Amino acid sequence: MNEQIVDHQLWEQVEAFLTYNTIEKGLSPRTIASYRQNLQQYVKQLRAQGVETWAAVTLQHIYPLLEKQVDEAKARRTTAQLITTLRLFHKFLFLEGVVTINVAQQLELPKLERPLPVHLSFEEVDRLLAIEISGKNAAIDFRNLVMLEVMYGTGMRVSELLALKWEDINLLMGFIRCVGKGDKERLLPLNDYTIGLLEEYQEHAYPELNKKQSNYLFVSRRGDVLTRQAFWKILKQLAIQAGITKTISPHTLRHSFATHLLENGADLRSVQALLGHTDISTTQIYTHITNQRLQQLYAKHHPRA
Repeated sequence: MNEQIVDHQLWEQVEAFLTYNTIEKGLSPRTIASYRQNLQQYVKQLRAQGVETWAAVTLQHIYPLLEKQVDEAKARRTTAQLITTLRLFHKFLFLEGVVTINVAQQLELPKLERPLPVHLSFEEVDRLLAIEISGKNAAIDFRNLVMLEVMYGTGMRVSELLALKWEDINLLMGFIRCVGKGDKERLLPLNDYTIGLLEEYQEHAYPELNKKQSNYLFVSRRGDVLTRQAFWKILKQLAIQAGITKTISPHTLRHSFATHLLENGADLRSVQALLGHTDISTTQIYTHITNQRLQQLYAKHHPRA
């Protein structure tokens, strides 16, 4: 580190801030290192402007550092991390009585682009669900098929799926009672094919697996309730067998459910209700996927594209 920065009186409060976050808040060494690097840049920039005390700092002194980020074409996430550091640091100075005004609280974070969720194509879903039921593992194979069909057919989270009990399933009426985040309950419709699979699973495969007389829908070979880790391993193996090269997770089936509904004309509010999203903005990320799909179709099929 530059000795001039360390020796300068501005740095004294930086060290106090870093110590506070290390000892009092117990933040990770990685986070502390990020704070340190950001504040080194900050102090260097302030010194270049002739600032000697924290009480003398105004927003006009902060802007050159942010403009430098833009000039160097830094990613939005990097800039957001810098602004977050400055806001936390100036809040610390204010609470410690070093300054009388928190000038950084007016800084706004740049909007970050959320990464689009990975989803499977219709053809990939068909391959994934083409599970061969055979031999000694027939009960396990059938359980895996039913699990994936229920998850893809309802869009529920893996935690919701594995928490299902038979009392949550109404095969006659064709719906599942699902308890999601915040103990919020929603009813999810079942298609006729999945209802048929559940009836067959309940009659044939489940009694063979349910060695501990559990009421949970999906149990292991020993009769224990399946864990999320176990489900992930099952899904990963089935994806390999299906020749799917995408990096998928249990959430991929939920993303595929939402994307395919929208691609087939479902409205956003209905998809929001089925997914159990409190905020419509959470569901709106799927419209970016469908918009991309429309652009690809246009480019491929329109004579003027």
